[in-house]
Amino acid sequence: MAASTPLPDDAGAYVGGELALFRHAVNWKAYMRRKLAPFITGRVIEVGAGIGGTTENLADLPGVSAWTCVEPDAAQCQAIEALKSAGTIPAHCTVHRGYLADLPPAGADTVIYIDVLEHIEDDRGELALAAGHLKPGGRVVVLAPAYQSLFGPFDTAVGHYRRYTLPQLGALADPTMLREVAAFHLDAVGLAASLANKLVLGQSLPTPAQVALWDKAMVPVSRLLDPLVGNRFGKSAIMVWQRT
Repeated sequence: MAASTPLPDDAGAYVGGELALFRHAVNWKAYMRRKLAPFITGRVIEVGAGIGGTTENLADLPGVSAWTCVEPDAAQCQAIEALKSAGTIPAHCTVHRGYLADLPPAGADTVIYIDVLEHIEDDRGELALAAGHLKPGGRVVVLAPAYQSLFGPFDTAVGHYRRYTLPQLGALADPTMLREVAAFHLDAVGLAASLANKLVLGQSLPTPAQVALWDKAMVPVSRLLDPLVGNRFGKSAIMVWQRT
């Protein structure tokens, strides 16, 4: 699907530099995939697909029949197309350069925002748009960074407007359109690392070595710890709504 008016080449250029850093966080991606898989089915729209890291991780889930990557950055759209040409992502993936508002409501089964909603200034309006693209019973799935109190140099560097608590996420949805069906946190140990970054390091971006340490040492511990604490806190906040 194409936008009614083509975007200029420099429109929608992404300001963050973290996508390549986290692309190879294999333990985190496996953990996230396992927790989100029950909610992602049918015809999927991925808003803010970036360089295709989430597409690689989730587009081959059982039950997914079609996957539309929505991304305004021209270079990142080309990166996703290259993944498709290489066979790294499934053939049922298509790329739309633009925004969700460009697409006609087509009765999707799932709309997902994986580390994306915090980049959108009008997050409430965006969720209303997402609801309008769903068929009845379809789902919106959001994974976002948790706790505004942790907002720091990293968030500023990658273009975040905010971080979220679960109640804040839940309050964004119009209850006449979307009904909350799941809300939980992931990565309790990573939460401690985020706190350390804000209070001690103050880095705008983690180093590759720090990302590797988090993925290899912290995420496996979080997979054990999160259920023990009831997924009540963690670095990431997850909210799932169903179209009424």
